[in-house]
Amino acid sequence: MALRFTVLASGSTGNATVVSNGDTTILVDAGLSAKKVEQLMLEREVKGEDIDAILVTHEHSDHIKGLGAIARKYNLPVYANPKTWDALDKHIGKISETNRRLMATGTEEFFGDIRVESYGISHDAAEPVGYCFHCGGQKLAMATDLGYMSTKVKDVIGDSDAIILEANHDIEMLRMGHYPWNIKRRILSDLGHLSNEAAGEAILDIMTARTKAIYMAHLSQNHNLMDLARLTLNNVVEDRGVSLKERKVRLMDTYFDRPTKWEELGKD
Repeated sequence: MALRFTVLASGSTGNATVVSNGDTTILVDAGLSAKKVEQLMLEREVKGEDIDAILVTHEHSDHIKGLGAIARKYNLPVYANPKTWDALDKHIGKISETNRRLMATGTEEFFGDIRVESYGISHDAAEPVGYCFHCGGQKLAMATDLGYMSTKVKDVIGDSDAIILEANHDIEMLRMGHYPWNIKRRILSDLGHLSNEAAGEAILDIMTARTKAIYMAHLSQNHNLMDLARLTLNNVVEDRGVSLKERKVRLMDTYFDRPTKWEELGKD
């Protein structure tokens, strides 16, 4: 079956994504209240009972706020690496030993016919990861909450049909913003978040002929605008002589308060 996904919510107020092939459905992060995650899933006709597993990228609250409640309510296995589990325990309440699943960074797991690849990223968390999903010859890459795009990360997420890519902030908006300097420095650091410019530069290295959609994710509500992110990414790419329009690559929005439409990979 075709791989498809919907970004339920993306941003500093909460992150969650559903990936499915029709037979198996995976929730990646649950960074809003359990009630809100359930509401967003229902908007895309996904019920809690449909979820087969939860994958965790890292332990920050905007990725795990509703994790414990959802896992307990639907008796779901939760997958994270050992250091992330250590950091999670004090925040999400009791998870049964049966549902505490280890997935070491850099390893792969099969969930039905979906092969999930874990890879390490640079962020100020215990051991943050991104995920790639493979099914039926299609590939979805998720790359958010990373301070910089290393060559190793580019190698893992490159040549994907669709990429959920962080475009967190406009550098000048962040510098002129109201955040204290120590927070700005963190965001701008290699352990922070990708700027619009950095996301545009990354696109040039990870996009291939099979890439059809890039979802701009984890935008700051204080230091970015969707139209500005789109303009910057396009300008960075075009400055290198590449046209996303000519390559038929769609730049897609994500939202902090509502889900994206289902994106089905491999569908023209």
